[in-house]
Amino acid sequence: MRFFQSAAGAERQGYRPCLRCRPERAPGLASVDAASRLVGAAIAGIEEHALSSSGVADLAASLGVSDRHLRRVTEAELGVSPIELAQTQRLLLAKRLLRDTALSQTHIAFASGFGSVRRFNALFKARYGLSPRAIRGKSEITETLYCRLEYRPPLAWNALLDYLRARAIPGIEAVDSTHYRRTVALDAHHGWLAVSQARSGDALDLELSQSLAPVIGTLIARVKRLFDLGAVPDAVSALLSKDPVLAKTVRRLPGLRVPGAFDGFEIAVRAILGQQVSVRAATTMAGRWAQEFGAEIATPFPILNRLSPSAGHMADLDSAQVAALGIVGTRAASIVQLARALAAGAIHLSAAADTDAEIEALLRLPGIGPWTAQYIAMRALHWPDAFPSGDLVLRRAAKSNEKQLLARAESWRPWRAYAAHYLWQSMGVIV
Repeated sequence: MRFFQSAAGAERQGYRPCLRCRPERAPGLASVDAASRLVGAAIAGIEEHALSSSGVADLAASLGVSDRHLRRVTEAELGVSPIELAQTQRLLLAKRLLRDTALSQTHIAFASGFGSVRRFNALFKARYGLSPRAIRGKSEITETLYCRLEYRPPLAWNALLDYLRARAIPGIEAVDSTHYRRTVALDAHHGWLAVSQARSGDALDLELSQSLAPVIGTLIARVKRLFDLGAVPDAVSALLSKDPVLAKTVRRLPGLRVPGAFDGFEIAVRAILGQQVSVRAATTMAGRWAQEFGAEIATPFPILNRLSPSAGHMADLDSAQVAALGIVGTRAASIVQLARALAAGAIHLSAAADTDAEIEALLRLPGIGPWTAQYIAMRALHWPDAFPSGDLVLRRAAKSNEKQLLARAESWRPWRAYAAHYLWQSMGVIV
């Protein structure tokens, strides 16, 4: 046997993905699988097609480094260049869509990030030794698309749904005992998606409207981060179960995930609205925000009727217009200033970002303190070591003041975000 750091590394040596075990369905490289946070962030950016419409230089700029440095560290750690990683990601996505959907090869080529059908066919044959048609599945043409998203077991599914249900934004999200559903706006493509636990295997079923086919690659990457499907639960449990404060809850809830963000701006607004109020009150405010500033959309689910307001739209507003919804003036100003920073490219709320730089940029905005910045880092930046140490419930759970809690949390690195969720669960609350 030979082992490689990535599928791209194996492809460089002439290997092709197995046609039976479906490697494109594997959880894949999580950010924590990379030795450096920079490479982990680069992997996240490539998963969201960061190199489809832009180059390595743009991805590097969002990470605060030069394109030469990004190439150097990626080659050193993974043995391949960012371009090779992107090509492998596109091919694996195309292979998934060929087997799982009835989309045409033209649609699959562009949805996978290829600039032309000719390039898609040529690279597919060069890497796999087959034409795309040779591995075509037998999926029937339907009004919706389906994908299966694998994860590393265990997964505390009910706890995850409970968390998302408590803060689902009315009009945009809806969560019941089995499904998470939401509206989607990606570029000019609008639609809806639904996520549920698969009937067999360690996987989630993703259903989405046909209108989202052109952006299905980006959408899959975002859903995987929303549900933290790249988590390594065994490693988390092995470390956190050593702490007597966490051990009991870790045993009770194996596979607890840290919910991420489908839309970074949406989560950041939700965090600002949640400052010093209950989860229910923040959810009510978020619903008003969605109804007032979100565009209307028709879906098969009547309760899903709004698209999430974009940062670009909110940046053009005056804070008084936001405050008119009953939102405290300082928080209304924070939302508008955050939107303007995002629209100007001063802040990047995604996993493909320099976490330290983004937290510092958030803290420079009015009305955003350490708790809010760390919560946004936990969810929007998908940083597994984020830790809102100023949280009162965390301190009560650990029976410590903030200084003592921070000292104790050093032994929880790099999983402090998971430790925070276990502490919240130990208190029977969903913060």
